[in-house]
Amino acid sequence: MAILFPLFGIFTSFILIYYLSSLNRSNNYLALFFLCCNLIVLVYYGLHFTKDIYWEGVSFVNWLPLSYLLGPFLFYYVKTTLSDSNKLKKWDLLHLLPAFLTIINCLPFTTLPFNQKAQIAHEIVNITENYTLDFSFVSFEFILITRSIHLLVYSLVSIFYFYNHSRITFAKFGKLPSNHAVIKRWIYLLCSIQLVIAINSIGHMTTLYHMNFSLLGIPFSEIFTEKYYFSICGGGFFFQNIFLFLFPKILYGNVSYTVEKGKDGIIDEIKSSMPSKVKEVATINDFETILAKYLNELPFIKKEFTLSQMSFDLKIPERFLSTYFNKELQLTFSEWRKNLRIDYVCETLENGESKHLTIEAISSNAGFASRSKFIDAFKERKGVTPSAFIKSLP
Repeated sequence: MAILFPLFGIFTSFILIYYLSSLNRSNNYLALFFLCCNLIVLVYYGLHFTKDIYWEGVSFVNWLPLSYLLGPFLFYYVKTTLSDSNKLKKWDLLHLLPAFLTIINCLPFTTLPFNQKAQIAHEIVNITENYTLDFSFVSFEFILITRSIHLLVYSLVSIFYFYNHSRITFAKFGKLPSNHAVIKRWIYLLCSIQLVIAINSIGHMTTLYHMNFSLLGIPFSEIFTEKYYFSICGGGFFFQNIFLFLFPKILYGNVSYTVEKGKDGIIDEIKSSMPSKVKEVATINDFETILAKYLNELPFIKKEFTLSQMSFDLKIPERFLSTYFNKELQLTFSEWRKNLRIDYVCETLENGESKHLTIEAISSNAGFASRSKFIDAFKERKGVTPSAFIKSLP
């Protein structure tokens, strides 16, 4: 039954991989992070629970470099989620150097005949527990301890990177992006899980190598037992798969980190996050043709009309839409939507459709949340109040 946990996580990883190319490139790194996490759980299972010499041989040492990929992939995900370009720099590849060096370092063991590796693994795991092997540069013990420190450092760096980026964004625009809250909750939750796993792993490694540490007078050997070690690490990796499904916009990648007004409701958030394929938009002219046809259906007069809903309807990522509004129109989505609604109201008043309606009814029919917001928006757009505009009509 335990093997179902990592298999479920690997399945989750492929859900992310399937949608990453069409919705959000940062999902690429989240998918790779989840894949590495769940492969590590699968390795733990094969090494410590199967008691099968074949799976012990497959699991032992061969997958060690994965541990040094968790931190970089987590950081890549955070960085590209906050970035406008979603692309990494060449120097970002340096984060993968520890994993590459670990591959080289382990070659003396990984290149042994499989039967010999399986025998060594079985003896160490089940009999001697002496994790001393002939590696190239550093010892097996060094790798087992530093891999957890490596994850701990990257988790803290990722939290600080997000916090600092948010602070800079607020100082620049005077407000935070529309999806800030949900992205903040998700990133902090994900990083916190890694911190718990890393600290637990470091504590367990100190007991494995008989380091006599204690906490409040309680020896580490009683706190970080093998039972707790596997429960916390395996449980942490498993529950982060479950938590992902509680963040539908993150799961399906249909989320951008851009400064916009307004906040989606939970129904709107779930609806706008359903999986969908992106339409290929070769040029701005192609997009504007699609947009003109879409606007003929008057989606903007619905109160629940948001950037996420528009992205869902057009099957085009939020990031593309935000770039179009900000760079091509030099407007935010909220300003663009407000202008469309005011122009729609003027058109209905001029052709007589809304001339005999109350101001409250007109504002509601155009999608405004309240009468006062409608009046302010109308006056800002037309220079007069709705009542004055109606009186001026023939």
